Amino acid sequence: MDDLRTREWDAIVIGTGIGGGTAGRRLAEAGLSVLYLEKGPDLGDADLPALGVDSRDPETRLANGAWPRLLEARLDGDWCELDGMIGTGVGGTSAFYAATLERPERHDLESVEGSPHPTGGWPVSYDEMRPWFELAEDYFHINGEVDPLAPNGARLLPPVLPLPASDAALMSDLRRAGMHPYRTHMAARFLPGCASCFGRRCPRRCKMDGRSAGVLPALETGRAALIDRCPVIRIEADGASVTGVTCRRDGQDFTLRAKRYVLAAGGLASPSLLLRSRSETWPQGLGNGNDLVGRNLMFHLSEIIAIWAGRDRGEDGAARSISMRDLYFIDGQRFGTVQSMGLSAGFGEILHALNGRFDRSPLRRLRPLRHGLRIPAMAAARLLGNAKLFVGVLEDLPYAGNRVLSAPDDTDDTDRLRFHYDISDELRRRRAAFRRAMRQAFRPHRAMFMGASPQLNFAHPCGTLRFGDDPAESVLDRDCRMHGLDNLYVADSSFMPTSNGVNPSLTIAANALRVADAIVAGLRPRLAAGGSLGY
Repeated sequence: MDDLRTREWDAIVIGTGIGGGTAGRRLAEAGLSVLYLEKGPDLGDADLPALGVDSRDPETRLANGAWPRLLEARLDGDWCELDGMIGTGVGGTSAFYAATLERPERHDLESVEGSPHPTGGWPVSYDEMRPWFELAEDYFHINGEVDPLAPNGARLLPPVLPLPASDAALMSDLRRAGMHPYRTHMAARFLPGCASCFGRRCPRRCKMDGRSAGVLPALETGRAALIDRCPVIRIEADGASVTGVTCRRDGQDFTLRAKRYVLAAGGLASPSLLLRSRSETWPQGLGNGNDLVGRNLMFHLSEIIAIWAGRDRGEDGAARSISMRDLYFIDGQRFGTVQSMGLSAGFGEILHALNGRFDRSPLRRLRPLRHGLRIPAMAAARLLGNAKLFVGVLEDLPYAGNRVLSAPDDTDDTDRLRFHYDISDELRRRRAAFRRAMRQAFRPHRAMFMGASPQLNFAHPCGTLRFGDDPAESVLDRDCRMHGLDNLYVADSSFMPTSNGVNPSLTIAANALRVADAIVAGLRPRLAAGGSLGY
């Protein structure tokens, strides 16, 4: 530890999820010395269940890889506490994710004919991002089938596992109905005996996440190191540069230093850290001269629908096999991807959904009542039988009033994440239209939505440190370097100006690679003339 603390690193990476893990690997492979800082523990290859930890005890939650405190949220004007399914540990939330990594579409990043971009477009175009999408697909071993509606899209390995018979039959039905299903793009090697650890930690490094595809390959270079259980209390900076990061481990505070710093703590934690990092130069928080840090918070809405495929197609288990983009953009409305969840509508899934609704209801303060939800969950599971669950990923759009909030009291409380979010009338209208389109897409099969109220996907926070060319309208420049600071970069979902209609993981990974290459080009000017890819 003494050697790690006293050394000046080429780069310090704060966070080890998809963005931090990937950026650190790219930097280490380019020959730079890299230090990863992770708030949570290194759980190794421990086989742990999903992130829904039924405990409020911070140590219990940390031991299971979950954020130590429940999130504090003001949703549509009402304060509540909720489990946001935020991971804390090496690999971050990605250690528990479902490993569905798909590219956004061109109109997600720029205006195209017939599909105008809601904010005018990202600072970088789809073609500018393409090399890093391809590199991310290589890093994460993405396999699946080409989307028939985007034949020039993702660069894929062929599907590894055979398609379950019930899914093959359902895909045939969808094609006959005019839909265009394809095999979902998965970040997994599917090693022999693969246990399909999608939604839980993988003990065999078969699923590719921030740890298996990022941190571990970086450590294997011999140029990277990791300190776990090491929350960053604040980022120290003068008027133009970050001068160090103050950390806490085992009750002791210390400062670490590097030439460059990569912030990748997540869409909620990264802006929270910046807001805590106040100084005379930055009285409202680091990089927050225009009061933009934490604003434009976006999630996705998850529309979960149960489908009865009929003809005795129920099978033991379920596979994340089917995706389709027929509903991605319809009649000028931005919707999103529809995918199978790899789940049957069983007791556990129904109980989790009911618990989530209870936690946001007026009854949430009567905690003992929560245990009574097991009875309706059992009844619903018997009713649903072997129905397959699909989820529609509905794009969220940025509104300045939706934002991460600074802690009201102790600015050193790294466990406290607070935000304000109002569901806009525009989003409610699009949601209603999306649900109608989803029901139509699955006809003639029996279908039932798993909820009536909007369900925000709190594991997909993004947009809180948006990048752009105008410092008056953005926090980061086009290379995701913070405006006003020459050595602080961001490589998580915070950078995204819009949330897009797909899971953000591949976009985060691709941008993290792009950011890493920009850092290397800055530290090694001689490489810039020859291009930044392929060291």
